[in-house]
This record gives sequence, C-alpha cells and structure tokens, in this order.
Amino acid sequence: MTEELFRTDAYARECEAEVVTVGECGIQLDRTVFYPEGGGQPGDAGVLRYADGHELRVTNTRKGALPGEILHIPAEAADWPKPGTRVTAEIDWARRYRLMRMHTCLHLLSAVIIAPVTGGQVGDGYGRLDFDLPESPDAAEVSEKLNTLIKSDTPVSFRWITDAELDARPELVKTMSVQPPRGAGRIRLVNIEGIDLQPCGGTHLARIGEIGEVSITRIEKKGRQNRRVRLEFPTTAPHAA
Repeated sequence: MTEELFRTDAYARECEAEVVTVGECGIQLDRTVFYPEGGGQPGDAGVLRYADGHELRVTNTRKGALPGEILHIPAEAADWPKPGTRVTAEIDWARRYRLMRMHTCLHLLSAVIIAPVTGGQVGDGYGRLDFDLPESPDAAEVSEKLNTLIKSDTPVSFRWITDAELDARPELVKTMSVQPPRGAGRIRLVNIEGIDLQPCGGTHLARIGEIGEVSITRIEKKGRQNRRVRLEFPTTAPHAA
C-alpha cells in the first residue's frame, strides 16, 4: 500500500519516497503527496526528481487495481526509474491549490442549494454540481449566498466514522450517484463548521476564506428533474504562498 500523505496534510507539496513497482500502467511509490483521480477530483500532476537532479514529469495520478495502490503516470515512455530508486515526489502546487479551492467551494454550493446532488466535477478553476430539482434556482441569489459564506472564513476540519455510523446517518451522503468508499473500516467526514458535513476523500482547504470570489456562470436544465450549476474563479483569484 502507498502511504497517502495528502490525507493528513493537503498542503504538503513534496516528499521523499522509494519506487515500489514499475509497470505499464504507472509507477507506485511507498508514500506520496500526489492525489489519485477520484470523487470528481482530477489526479495530481508534477514531477519525480532523482538524486542527480533529473526530473520525470507526471501528468496524472490514478488508483491502481489493488487496494491502496496509487500509480503515477509519467509523460515520457522511457527513462522510468527502477524499483528501489529514491525520488522526491513534487506536485504542481498551483494547480492542486486551485483544485482544493474549487472542491471546497462545491461543498459550500451543496449547502446553499438544498437538494440531492446527482453529479459533479472539480476542474482547474471551474466546477459544477448537478441537483435533483424541478426548477432552476436564481443564479444571482445563489452567487450572493455562496460568496457571503466564503467571506465568513469558517475553518474546515476532518474526522472519521465507521461504516456502521454512516449507515445510521444516511442524510450525510448528499450524492445520489457516488457513494463514499467502504471496506476500509472507516470513512472520512469533511466538516465546515455549522455549514456542511459530508463524507469525502478529496483534498480541501483549512479555511473557506481561501476560496476567494466565485461566480455562477450558468444554470442549465439537464432533464425534467435535473439542474446543472456551473461556477468558476476569476483570473485574479488568490494563490497560496
């Protein structure tokens, strides 16, 4: 299993690691700060840096076929490291931070629009959620409520519950199409104090004020009982130091 450092510190940008396996599907490390694609959030990109300074560019990160396996997908077809090689794994932090901001923002959106979530996507500077709604909400009103919440700069915290505890509280799961992963014995809850509480394995901010200003760009009708809300960050959005 790969030690998932991004679970305990989403702000970690790099780590020292050892190559465990190398195969046609990618490179597995014994530990990583790279988030693997899942839950609507893209996988991280970045580099694997060798001791001599040579860098192997990573374009995506995915979960492997085995439980706990995380595969780093290199851009180049050749010059992959051998098992046992020590590397520094470094993510594209600017991109990751934008994804963290958007993912956290979508949690807020699900608290502003009270309806079951039928789908969603976390993008680089943009995102969307689909809601089980017969009528479209007012975009200006949603935008105002969302930005008001962001300005509250509420902290984000995490805790774990068991599968049985989640079964006893089905209202915590807002997504109709995607269920939180089970089988590991525990499930992580993302808590935005007094605003939102739901299971999620993605990377999130420490405080929602880091999201910055956001705009609702469009609300689309995607069926008799489905409304798609799209949002994005302005180009002047903040960056992490």
